[in-house]
Amino acid sequence: MENKETLQEGAVRETMEEACAPVNDIQLYGIYNLPRISQVYVMFLAQLEREDGYDVGEESLEVGLFSEHEIPWEHMAFRVIEAALRRYLEERKHQRFSIDLTDLH
Repeated sequence: MENKETLQEGAVRETMEEACAPVNDIQLYGIYNLPRISQVYVMFLAQLEREDGYDVGEESLEVGLFSEHEIPWEHMAFRVIEAALRRYLEERKHQRFSIDLTDLH
């Protein structure tokens, strides 16, 4: 987060910096504690403003959209992202999303 920025504003800004993706309808999805490395990740759900509205950002080498069966699980850089995405895919089956607090050790 930057100075004088809300958590939601920071998430929207980071999405633009990482994937040049304007989003709206941002909602808290999960908080992931990673005590071993002294980090906390806050995940949000959001809606892309346009389906083709993304690109490589200043902090990314590659970005893309994938259908569920195309997700490159073996290339996930961060375990916390994989955990959040797997939870999302499971909850999406029932269209009921919860806010979760998870400790990843």
